[in-house]
Amino acid sequence: MTQREILKIQGLTTRYETFGGKRVINAVNNVSFTLNHKDTLAVIGESGCGKSTLGLSIVGVLPEAARITAGEVLFEGKDILKMKPDELSKIRGRKISMILQDPMTSLNPVYTIGNQIGETLRFHLNLRGKKLVEQIKRLILDVKIPKPERRIKQYPHEFSGGMMQRIVGAIAISCEPSLLICDEPTTNLDVTIQLQYLELLKDIQSRTGVTLMFITHDLGIVAEMCRRVLVMYAGKIVERASVMEVFDHPQHPYTKALLEAAFGLTDLRKKSPVYGEPPNLSRLPSGCSFHPRCRLAEKICRESEPPEISLNEETAVKCWRYAA
Repeated sequence: MTQREILKIQGLTTRYETFGGKRVINAVNNVSFTLNHKDTLAVIGESGCGKSTLGLSIVGVLPEAARITAGEVLFEGKDILKMKPDELSKIRGRKISMILQDPMTSLNPVYTIGNQIGETLRFHLNLRGKKLVEQIKRLILDVKIPKPERRIKQYPHEFSGGMMQRIVGAIAISCEPSLLICDEPTTNLDVTIQLQYLELLKDIQSRTGVTLMFITHDLGIVAEMCRRVLVMYAGKIVERASVMEVFDHPQHPYTKALLEAAFGLTDLRKKSPVYGEPPNLSRLPSGCSFHPRCRLAEKICRESEPPEISLNEETAVKCWRYAA
C-alpha cells in the first residue's frame, strides 16, 4: 500500500549572514528528504550541525539573520516557501506545529499561560468563552500539570523549566496538527515526566495520525519513538536509514562515532568521544566535511565531496568507502 507523502524537502539551503553579509554560515546545505503521513523521523547530530535550523526553515520562523537561498519545502504538495504570510499563518500552528527547544524564549512573560495556550485555539479553531477555557484546562492536564484552574491564571515565571517545556508542548498540540516538529522536547523534563510526555505524543499520533519529526541528541528517544533517522553533519545529511539499521549497522564513520560516544559499540562500559571538533560552518573543509575527524579518511575524501550512495530501499550514505 502506497503511503501518503506529507512533506518533501528538495535541495533546501539555509544560511546566516553576519557582519553585513561579510560572513556566511551555511547551516543547512542542499538537504533533501521525504516524510510520509503517520511516520516518525529523527534528526540527529552534534550541536551546530543544522538540525534546529532545518526545523525552523520548515515552519518558516527563521531569525532575521537567516534566509533560505535555495530549495523547496512541499507540505501536502504546496511549496511553503512560495506562500504569502497570511496563507502561511493559517497553516503554521494549525497543520504544522513546532515545539521549540527553549521554553524561556517561547513563552511571553507578560501574558498568562491560559492566554498563550488560548491564542492558538482562538485563531485557528475560533473557540471562545467556556469552551475555550475547558479546552485550555484539558491541554494543561494532558501534559501532566495538576490544578489547571489555578495554572491558567499564572505567568511563565511561576512555572519550573520542565513545566514551561510542557506548556510549550500543550500549545503545539492544541490544534492537533498534521506535522509536529519536536526540537529537543524533553530537555528540561525529569525521567518520569519525560516518559509520560512521550506516551502522550504516542497517544496523539495513534488517535490523530500526526506525523512526528524529532530533533534530538537523545538516542534513547530515537530508539523508543522513531522509525527512520537522518544523521546530519555540517549542514548536510550524511546517512539516512531505519532506526534498526542505524543502531545495528551504522554505515557512515560519523554515525558510528556518535553511537560509540553515546553507548560504546564494543563495550557498554566504555564510551569514547567523537574525535576532534565540528568544522566552522563559514569555512568548511574541502571534500567530505568529516574527513579531518575521520580515522578512515583517504586522499579522495580530502579532495572531493562524496555522492549519496543508496545501499538499499531505506538506507543511503555519503561516504567514498561505499562508492563502486
